[in-house]
Amino acid sequence: MSMFTRSQILHHNNPKIIPSSLLNSPNSIYSNRSVRFLDNHSPLPLEFTAPQRRISASFIMRPDNHLLNGIETVQLGFEDQLNRFVDVGNELADASGAVIRTYFRKSFEILDKDDLSPVTIADREAEESMVSIILDNFPSHAIFGEENGWRCKEKSADYVWVLDPIDGTKSFITGKPLFGTLIALLYKGKPILGIIDQPVLRERWIGVTGSRTTLNGKEVSTRACEKLSQSYLYTTSPHLFSGDAEEAFARVRSKVKVPLYGCDCYAYALLASGFVDLVIESGLKPYDFLSLIPVIEGAGGVITDWSGHQLCWEASSDSKVTSFNVVAAGDKQLHQLALDSLEWQ
Repeated sequence: MSMFTRSQILHHNNPKIIPSSLLNSPNSIYSNRSVRFLDNHSPLPLEFTAPQRRISASFIMRPDNHLLNGIETVQLGFEDQLNRFVDVGNELADASGAVIRTYFRKSFEILDKDDLSPVTIADREAEESMVSIILDNFPSHAIFGEENGWRCKEKSADYVWVLDPIDGTKSFITGKPLFGTLIALLYKGKPILGIIDQPVLRERWIGVTGSRTTLNGKEVSTRACEKLSQSYLYTTSPHLFSGDAEEAFARVRSKVKVPLYGCDCYAYALLASGFVDLVIESGLKPYDFLSLIPVIEGAGGVITDWSGHQLCWEASSDSKVTSFNVVAAGDKQLHQLALDSLEWQ
């Protein structure tokens, strides 16, 4: 281990010292890149703010093209509207967050839905606050919310906003700030915008098709981890698996370095930022995972069902909210190893 000041860093192909003048140049090939320091697994920009930091000569840097999700916006026909979609998405998260913070760690009634999952006034008011903004800005768009389902005069629409005001209501009602608001915009069934917002910690991950994922405006990326034995795995709870799914999850859990529990959607946000390597869950609904897809893929990760198939859901007035098994990984090779261990057909 060596000590380097902020003007010194290792190049990812040829280890050497890069002068600060080159790092600071707006045209530098080294600008807007990230490294992972193996001593604490923390991704920091090349121009880190600490006056000095202990780093390892062995570190990971992903090439830019691996951080894109592979979809060219120019082929989609709405690239000129993406910025407006993001602006409205931010408005939705702001409005939902304002409602949620009002009720967080306060006394309120907790109701059980038909599936026995809890719901609160915060869930319902937060969803309504987002719905009103969408209707004001995009009256022709459809909305599918966890609490109130399909909202559109038509039976289908090219653009559909899929909302989960509080993903992790059990965390919310027990005062744990690791739940999140999930916002997805689908275009012809494919998510082109995804937002994970943690309103108490005021952290917001935004994924946009064809772009890098950001956390509070700064680009993030997943980290490389090619072995299950070196990986950190998250799932919301081991008690949510049953039958064959429980056995499949156990096969992966027995091979990872550290299994962790209890983050709901926040686990995927941590994966996108390069702090964990793998998230595996069973029984997710479309509003639980559609927003995660642009966030994970835009950070360089992979997210599929347990058979390796692309996650998709056609939203319409007739759509049934079915359950999906989801596996997300920051590293493509690790994702395949997880699929091999799940042995899911």
